[in-house]
Amino acid sequence: MTGNNKMKFKDWYDRSSASENGGLDKDGFIRTSDRFVTLANTLNRKIIAQDIQYTLLFAAARYSSHVGKNVMEVKNQEEYINHLTNQYRDMLRENFADPAV
Repeated sequence: MTGNNKMKFKDWYDRSSASENGGLDKDGFIRTSDRFVTLANTLNRKIIAQDIQYTLLFAAARYSSHVGKNVMEVKNQEEYINHLTNQYRDMLRENFADPAV
């Protein structure tokens, strides 16, 4: 917690937990993300991309809610939601700018 009682949340690009047990370094982060993309591409053989997109978003929201409530024990839900929303916006911008996408 900082002096203004706001909880400090990790930024998505922060790989400082890589040295912790189970933390991901940059390469591990990308490899793990690619596993979800591979699953989405496999599902896309039978399901339209827009439906897969929203199921991935719903799953991310559900898992993030679990982490916030049960792992991090977040006290200020709106602060957590705003942080994750800003993180997602940043990830979208980075991926839109990536010519490999």
